[in-house]
Amino acid sequence: MAHLSKDPTRLIARVRRIQGQLDAVARGLEGGASCDDVLQLVASIRGAVNGLTVELIEDHIRHHVVDPDREADVEKAKGAADLLSVLKTYLK
Repeated sequence: MAHLSKDPTRLIARVRRIQGQLDAVARGLEGGASCDDVLQLVASIRGAVNGLTVELIEDHIRHHVVDPDREADVEKAKGAADLLSVLKTYLK
């Protein structure tokens, strides 16, 4: 999966931050944190996972389907750019 990112260390760092957030949820549950605090942590994890998902899907589309920045066919380039835009909006 090396093609998925020009900077895999950045993706690994994102995953490690998500792991840290999951650890915080576990500590909160074990320590009797309030429901509000735990739910806030879970919401932040969902946002972080969505951001990671968008990045992985975008890299996959650009590598395996079409890269709108390098596509000579204007219609295909526009379609790919539109798809990426919708994806980013949907998973925010």
